[in-house]
Amino acid sequence: MITGRCPICDRKFSGASLQELPQHPFCSEKCRLIDLGRWLGERYRMPADDAGAATVDELDGEPPFS
Repeated sequence: MITGRCPICDRKFSGASLQELPQHPFCSEKCRLIDLGRWLGERYRMPADDAGAATVDELDGEPPFS
């Protein structure tokens, strides 16, 4: 049994398997689309912290994510 709580509307949901919960971790298609809209609208952001950013020199001349 899979149980959870929707991160958008906080409604509880449950099912026997993930096949019964196609919108997991959301309770419905509506909540899944609300979350997608928030991502596309850039409402989910990490604060910029330039003081903690590594430079190319600190990475032995290799750019990040190479």
